[in-house]
Amino acid sequence: MRIYGVVGWKNAGKTGLMERLVREITSRGISVSTVKHAHHAFDVDHEGKDSYRHRIAGANEVVLASRKRVAIMQEMRGAEEPSLDALLARLSPVDLVLIEGYKRDAHPKVEAFRAETGNPLIGQDDATVRAVASDTPLAFDRPVFDLNDTKAVANFILGEVGLG
Repeated sequence: MRIYGVVGWKNAGKTGLMERLVREITSRGISVSTVKHAHHAFDVDHEGKDSYRHRIAGANEVVLASRKRVAIMQEMRGAEEPSLDALLARLSPVDLVLIEGYKRDAHPKVEAFRAETGNPLIGQDDATVRAVASDTPLAFDRPVFDLNDTKAVANFILGEVGLG
């Protein structure tokens, strides 16, 4: 599987860019999966639901399956967070996996950047950032795209991974 990341500081536009990229790339007939890193506790389950009750009772993994979707919830119960490679190994094959976050991992990335956040460019000190999608013109030694020019960013990523 080919992988490409979208990184950036909080409120830089990562999720919006990811959403637009998935829509744009899948519209071209290319299959896409995503991995998103969360820095906080989250829950995809709800109190009172059967699957929630299974987890709370002590199950390490709960698989919730229907004709429309499958969800696998794994409780870490003190174990270390799985590596990106371990998570990627669990995915079904697709043409491209887009990764939101995991800025310290070694895969190629595009950085989402909004000037109003006041944060420095991650790519300034990180060669794995191959381009920046910004809401403001930047002087940078790699390609800079308009944050809202999804087609141009998609073309760049697809070219980088050999799907262009």
